Amino acid sequence: MSSTQNSISASGSITDPTSSRTAAYSEDICHDEFYLRLYTGHERFDEMEFILTPSGLLQYANISKYRKDTIIHKEVSVSPAVVDEFKRIVLTSGIKSLDDSKWPLFDTSKETRRQELEIKIGNEHLAFTCEEIGSLSHVLKSNDPEGLKLFYYLVTDLKCFVFSLISLHFKIKPIPC
Repeated sequence: MSSTQNSISASGSITDPTSSRTAAYSEDICHDEFYLRLYTGHERFDEMEFILTPSGLLQYANISKYRKDTIIHKEVSVSPAVVDEFKRIVLTSGIKSLDDSKWPLFDTSKETRRQELEIKIGNEHLAFTCEEIGSLSHVLKSNDPEGLKLFYYLVTDLKCFVFSLISLHFKIKPIPC
């Protein structure tokens, strides 16, 4: 089984040999403070939130209000390499160039769910809010399908990464070598 790794070119951009995407990712950004928060849900039904703090603390909460279920809350400390991977995912996604003004707004009077993504890298603070995206077909019917598709895929990547970290950390039986 061969292993592929990202490499940083002389121009300060990361090149992923398995992908055609290249993004500016200077070494200065590697050392910037990084904060990430993703929220999905509706206050009356169920909510899912995760937060990655600059210290590397990953907090996950899943609140289901179905039949008065309990809150699932997990915390795990991650290494600086994992925080850097979160940064890389965010920076290579192109999210910094998006504007959520044309995205579908959630209606508080109805029972629509919302998604919020908050990112802080150094002095830069980004916040996006929209109605929860149920599927890619929802994205294609929006006023900004390209921007919303990028947001959709970033959120999906971040959720998958968080769920992988949480499930690996809290595995009941260790994975045999």
